[in-house]
Amino acid sequence: MAEFSPPKALVFDLGKVLLEFDYAIASRRFAQKSNADWQKVGEIISSTTLLYRFETGQLNTQEFFDELSRATGYRGTLAEFEEIFSAIFSPMPDMIRLQADIRAAGLPCYIFSNTNELAIEYIRRTYPFFANFDGYVLSYEHGSMKPESRLYEVVESMTGRRGEDLLYIDDRPENIAAGAERGWQTILQERPEATRLQVAARGIPLH
Repeated sequence: MAEFSPPKALVFDLGKVLLEFDYAIASRRFAQKSNADWQKVGEIISSTTLLYRFETGQLNTQEFFDELSRATGYRGTLAEFEEIFSAIFSPMPDMIRLQADIRAAGLPCYIFSNTNELAIEYIRRTYPFFANFDGYVLSYEHGSMKPESRLYEVVESMTGRRGEDLLYIDDRPENIAAGAERGWQTILQERPEATRLQVAARGIPLH
């Protein structure tokens, strides 16, 4: 069995690690007031540069809304759009509990996420656990997205830690690989119970 050095700080991705999300939910609702069907809406969001520009801060919420509306013929209001595109999240209780246990063990925890201002405003209002972190590295605030190295440098600067002092949990193999290249300890999130076992294997006392 591999031996690990106890980390000094934990770095959590957000989507698919602490919160489930599904853009198809938003695409279906958005399409009800659009000229495009829900598959086309989803394609525009995921297969063009639109979401990338939103999540690197090149577009604010109003600008993202305007461009998506032009591309799809959306006839709803900005307020309706914000509600639709916020309601794609659901909590992952086992992972939220794991993060709370890690904090209780005295280790600092950080959020490290490719995300946008609309999502974060909604998450801050809706999920109390989000306040229980020592810092947040959010792609739209730094003009860069994982797995680009620049954003990992921001994490190291914020935490004051490097290499194996950091334990990073993410569901995307390419993001994990970028952390491992910097010497971080990493866990690829697949099942919450497996993630918990891997955290405990690092010598972190969990309830």
